Amino acid sequence: MLRRLFAGFALCCAWAASAAVLNVEFKFTPYTGDPAGETVEAVAGTARVFLNEVPVIEQEVRRQTLPVMFEAREIGPAVWLPAASLGAGLRKGDNRLRIEFEPADAALAYAAQLRWAAVTDQVTEHSADGRYSATNQADEGVETKNGSGRLVFERTFGADFATDRPWHHYPPVSALDDADRAAIAALLKARADAFKPPFAGVYTLLQAREGIRVADVRKFKCLDKAYAAGVRVLAPTAKDIEFVTVGQPEVMLQRAGGHLFAPDPKPFERIRGSEMQFCAGVALAAAYPARLAVVRTPQGAWEVVY
Repeated sequence: MLRRLFAGFALCCAWAASAAVLNVEFKFTPYTGDPAGETVEAVAGTARVFLNEVPVIEQEVRRQTLPVMFEAREIGPAVWLPAASLGAGLRKGDNRLRIEFEPADAALAYAAQLRWAAVTDQVTEHSADGRYSATNQADEGVETKNGSGRLVFERTFGADFATDRPWHHYPPVSALDDADRAAIAALLKARADAFKPPFAGVYTLLQAREGIRVADVRKFKCLDKAYAAGVRVLAPTAKDIEFVTVGQPEVMLQRAGGHLFAPDPKPFERIRGSEMQFCAGVALAAAYPARLAVVRTPQGAWEVVY
């Protein structure tokens, strides 16, 4: 992403009508201090991100000093959210982003800032009064709130760059019966049971995940090493699963207070070599994430979509 070429120069917000939007970026920061100065202090707490009402990210925000940049007084982000990275739940067309921030100190008075901008395929240049700026961003905006305790930001944005998936158009799910819960639990059990030599099922799961070099996982045999060290994947029972329905086709599956598949971290310590541990950790996190989204197909079966 091409940002401003000269710090402190004026930003040109003109946008050529023919420019295509490639992404939309959101930057969120809870802070104390004066953004008119050079730095602010990030407020410790937890940021929960929802896309179209579905929970997608929970991120810890740590206390740290952050810079304030440019004439726009842009605060360095504590949470950076490119919309294209939010997963398969991103719809072509309008989407709704919500960020809920819970500070570690509920009594602390603080401010929070949400910034957004479209990233386009064209660079806009501007020169005036001896100053020059260039950017590939457009439709920039900012919202600031002050308070204490929980603060919530919501923003609707277009994402014509998103992939339109068939299941986006499935009927929304508003309730589940016992048969649905049993079928979903069975789906998760089959996924967990795939973690055993020769790991053919796990390799199939990894093929569908972007950024995973399955050939390297096979070559290093890090799944074999993890299994030999005692690593196991445990499927949750229906009573362990939180079924989050929000009036969308997807149902989010999570476990209260923990990981959906409840991995035991101790066996990882018995895997020899940091690179082997890293390989196994990345592969297992991709195949068995902390939460999963499932949809009901037109045939009535349940399947994992992200």
